[in-house]
Amino acid sequence: MTSTERPFTTTDAGVPVASDEHSLSVGPDGPLLLQDHYLIEQMANFNRERIPERQPHAKGGGAFGSFQVTADVSAWTRAAVFSPGEQADVLARFSTVAGERGSPDTWRDPRGFALKFYTRDGNLDLVGNNTPVFFIRDPMKFQHFIRSQKRRQDNNLRDHDMQWDFWSLSPESAHQVTWLMGDRGIPRTWRHMNGYGSHTYMWINAAGERFWVKYHFVTDQGIETFTQDEADQMAAVDTDYHQRDLFEHIRDGQFPTWTLKVQVMPFEEAKTYRFNPFDLTKVWPHGDYPLHEVGRLTLNRNVTDYHTEIEQAAFEPNNVVPGTGLSPDKMLLARGFSYSDAHRARLGVNYKQIPVNSAKVETHAYSKDGAMRVKNVPDPVYAPNSYGGPVADPARTDDGGTWASDGEMVRAAATLHAEDDDFGQAGTLVREVMDEAARERLVTNIVGHLLNGVTEPILARAFDYWSQVDKDLGAKVEAGVRAKQDETDPKQAEQGNPARSSMQRKA
Repeated sequence: MTSTERPFTTTDAGVPVASDEHSLSVGPDGPLLLQDHYLIEQMANFNRERIPERQPHAKGGGAFGSFQVTADVSAWTRAAVFSPGEQADVLARFSTVAGERGSPDTWRDPRGFALKFYTRDGNLDLVGNNTPVFFIRDPMKFQHFIRSQKRRQDNNLRDHDMQWDFWSLSPESAHQVTWLMGDRGIPRTWRHMNGYGSHTYMWINAAGERFWVKYHFVTDQGIETFTQDEADQMAAVDTDYHQRDLFEHIRDGQFPTWTLKVQVMPFEEAKTYRFNPFDLTKVWPHGDYPLHEVGRLTLNRNVTDYHTEIEQAAFEPNNVVPGTGLSPDKMLLARGFSYSDAHRARLGVNYKQIPVNSAKVETHAYSKDGAMRVKNVPDPVYAPNSYGGPVADPARTDDGGTWASDGEMVRAAATLHAEDDDFGQAGTLVREVMDEAARERLVTNIVGHLLNGVTEPILARAFDYWSQVDKDLGAKVEAGVRAKQDETDPKQAEQGNPARSSMQRKA
């Protein structure tokens, strides 16, 4: 394209601009003039370019794609998006939990796995992770958990002592921390990790029958992970490695795919199941509830504007469509409020009018006005009314799923399920899922993490924590830490400057 063919610069109002290089001044060396409205527009816009980053899951990226149903699950749900032969557009976002926007992709951290399905019944959002469980089961502790993973008030540094203080005082975290410290704590790429809805959700079929479900997006690329050393090296070489990997593979036509499978539990069985099926720190063993295929997710289009399509993407689990719903999972119910509230605070009350968040179907809502609303509802703006405004139709919805609940108002965890405890499933993961090599890597990862500034008595609590998971594991962790805890930097010899080390020895 020649210079005569290039578009001419304009202001945001479309007015042609006189110069891209020189401000308006009184003579070449004189003072600037207030009427240089283009200079002022440029400076003012620059000062306001950044919006608040997400509180958790700040660092991430994603892509667009489609979901194609490949099996018939109509016996369990009437959701159009899961009906035979259906296809829907999808936005996926992957992220780390604790890191800020500029943090390395390869830190040891759970990965967010958030999906927005643009369905013919409105948007369906699934907000999960690359692990099937989470650190806590009650939202009262969520804010505290996230703060324990962030930065200290005094020195603004992340602090393993703070993390282990919280974990060792929260035994329900053991299952997730075992996942985190194991091989899957650092996926090699976003393409090589599974995604889980993690929570228990509800499905409702055409006859009104209700079922409990868990979503599993199984990577078709296979599971691949980094060791701690590999991840540390990659954090130095390419802090945006996961983002780059996804973008380049999609650009080159190597589209990643995941197969959606679900576990389905009949509604009444939840009451007597051996684990609390609504506890986010627990899984449903596949021997009890096997996986059933639903369809395939393919990511095949990169974003063209990261800010508007990823940074302003707003996922929220309260976006459920007919045939789907929530469950009594306390964390899920709280997220139904907290996610949308976070979007209102970060993006503004009308965040659903940002194109990436807009439904692909016509909306008939009574929400009106507010900052940045670009399309308003016509009169009448109230309900009920006599002038042809939208009317609710209960036949079109399941109202997010329903269940009966009865009891005194209490602040307590459920204790009605025979095998509920905080360490049992974590121990099963160590003894029955991991092989001996994976267990040895788990020990190495835990020891390395505990040696990074964790102090007494938190160390002693951490040893007991791992002994509760598995006695042999706890003993190996304690022995590993005690053997090395006098070393100020175990890698100093191999990483230090040889000349400097020689000078230090002579000194």
